[in-house]
Amino acid sequence: MTTTAETAPFRFFDLQVVRTRRLGPSMVRVTFGGEDLKDFASGGRDQSLSLFLPHPGQEAPVVPVGAGDGSAIFAAWRALPDDVRAVMRSYTVREQRQLPGEAGEVDIDFALHEDGGPACRWAGGAAPGHRVMVLGPAVADNTAVRCRPPQDTDWVLIWGDETALPAAAAILQWLPAGMKARVWLEVPHTEDRQDLKTAADARITWLVREEGAPSALEAVSAAELPEGTGYAWIAGESGSVKALRRHLVRERELDRRRVTFVGYWRRGVSEDSLREQAETGVEDEAIDAAEA
Repeated sequence: MTTTAETAPFRFFDLQVVRTRRLGPSMVRVTFGGEDLKDFASGGRDQSLSLFLPHPGQEAPVVPVGAGDGSAIFAAWRALPDDVRAVMRSYTVREQRQLPGEAGEVDIDFALHEDGGPACRWAGGAAPGHRVMVLGPAVADNTAVRCRPPQDTDWVLIWGDETALPAAAAILQWLPAGMKARVWLEVPHTEDRQDLKTAADARITWLVREEGAPSALEAVSAAELPEGTGYAWIAGESGSVKALRRHLVRERELDRRRVTFVGYWRRGVSEDSLREQAETGVEDEAIDAAEA
């Protein structure tokens, strides 16, 4: 397992929906294709990308393709009128498949909520031929892959809610054979459980909210963890992520440098606001200050 990431180029990919499939009451898988995928290079694990979606009535999303890279792209995107610029959200690559003689396919799993925003509504109505734009990786070893257990890792702890389930599933699929993994996955409904593939020695616990499951903190606090040097990957609702990280660092005495934490969303806060905080480091700085 690698311990470092090189700064990698990211570029726009023009994609279209190939098919969709419901995975349960709270999740739909959208499969994308397109000639651009011949240059797409997912690093697996929790590989993230920026997905740009059209507004209702638009044939394709409006994005600043020629704006440059990095912060320049997002600055140019924000400068566009709100009702014109594409809806932008962050998602995880669930799987990339190379097909013989073709550009291949990419799966993205969307968590669906009754009160979901524009991306949730788009995914619920996605159909073959619908166009999107993706700002994603052109090389596999890129900085949008955050799950990087150090070489001396003996066991891995994973927690994620339904928004982090695609990333957690991809990480489990990537873990080497025999690696001890203790995994807690939180979902709304019994039917949201998935059959996850892994060669790791994984003990997976589903925390189903409609069944009265304990909270993430309660479940992890009560667990006996393996001996040796651990690594944790926790992602999902920001409040739960912070509580779990605090528990792992303070009470379990896990080196905070061995805890990868990602707040995918926060109750009462839009993703746009959360992204702005992440770009300025406000979220990480606040948590690190609390742990100091």
